[in-house]
Amino acid sequence: MGNVGESEKYLLNRHKEHHFTAGEIVRDIIIGVSDGLTVPFALAAGLSGANASSSIILTAGIAEVAAGAISMGLGGYLAAKSEADHYTRELRREQEEIDTIPDTEAAEVAEILADYGVEPHEYLPVVNSLRKNPKAWLDFMMKFELGLEKPDPRRALQSALTIAISYVLGGLVPLLPYMFIPVAEKAVVASIIVTIFALLIFGFAKGYFTGNKPVWSALQTALIGAIASAAAFGMAKTVQL
Repeated sequence: MGNVGESEKYLLNRHKEHHFTAGEIVRDIIIGVSDGLTVPFALAAGLSGANASSSIILTAGIAEVAAGAISMGLGGYLAAKSEADHYTRELRREQEEIDTIPDTEAAEVAEILADYGVEPHEYLPVVNSLRKNPKAWLDFMMKFELGLEKPDPRRALQSALTIAISYVLGGLVPLLPYMFIPVAEKAVVASIIVTIFALLIFGFAKGYFTGNKPVWSALQTALIGAIASAAAFGMAKTVQL
């Protein structure tokens, strides 16, 4: 705990905070499951509206789930990789500035602390302490000047796998009825019921973990999925006419 005194250590040990720290993983799951539930659902509904057989709908749906999982996973990987590359570039630039123009960087530290209401006689010792500790100085500038946290080196691969797996799990839900019901007209009804129910559960869980109203989130998520499938079904019927 650095230079924290005994009394502060005692207070910190007594008070254990329980913050939710899996935000990035939850975000990836939400992205994967929401698209996985909605896109194959709309595709299956659209093909059902075109009077395709259950086997054709199932084949097309599985192909879409596979392609969507790869595409979404790759997108998650590239996004996380770009974030890590951006952090590395800014880290090098900030290190160079600390090495070449330390007085200017020290003035920036003072300005940051002053913005928090710290008086000059209070922040000057902090500035001097940071100047004696280049690593802590660099970390301070990355966090408080640029607002950047060091990314997990495993983040890109983790994001790709989480989104892809979530997409597959979500995408299989609306396709399940087509695996057991050969008549597409009956399968689509079962698919709608199963998927709306899944959207309600997913929306409720999403609202719970993101701090929003779970019931409202459930209804909103289910409504979006229903609109998407209804639009796809209607367009397929219109094209047939």
